[in-house]
Amino acid sequence: MMQSAVLLFLIGGALSETQLSPNEAKPAQRCDASVALSVETLTEKVANLMDKMTQMETELTELKSITQGTPKVAFSASLYETGSGDTGPFNVATPLKYKNVFSNFGNNYNPATGIFTSPIKGVFFFRFTMHNTHVANSIVSLMKNGVRVVSVWDTVTTDANDTGSNAAVLSLEAGDTVYVELVANREVYDDTMNYNTFSGFLLFRL
Repeated sequence: MMQSAVLLFLIGGALSETQLSPNEAKPAQRCDASVALSVETLTEKVANLMDKMTQMETELTELKSITQGTPKVAFSASLYETGSGDTGPFNVATPLKYKNVFSNFGNNYNPATGIFTSPIKGVFFFRFTMHNTHVANSIVSLMKNGVRVVSVWDTVTTDANDTGSNAAVLSLEAGDTVYVELVANREVYDDTMNYNTFSGFLLFRL
């Protein structure tokens, strides 16, 4: 809209400059040359203005990105604040509640539920670890909106302690949820060594 208005203004100015006065009688050839020169000048002015407006739009977009900013989103937690022991087994699949929070920038992770809720549309990195001892009976999964993404399991072993981990890069909409789920009838072990962890952070917004 602005570009069209500028163009019409310049055309109007160029035509007004080339109009003949009623009291003047210029040769037609001289008039044609004047019009051609004005049109050429007008074309250059329009091209320059278009370049400047494009540059201004780019700068405005960059300024808007800076002023809006990108939220700081990052968290990391382990299962137990104090003590030790097994979590599970439960009769149904259950989100693990990582209550020992190391960091929670943006407060998008809820230690009371074990669920991370995305504040914006963006791409995020998530990683989780699993540990068991004495009994090899562990299966945990990273869940996005209730759908399994990746898993770690250990159900058959000859030693007493096992640890595993997995990770994923996920594209999330604002309001999407991510959590780690303990499969039904399975268990994990943790203590103050913090073997079981859940971490995530924003890579970039979309």
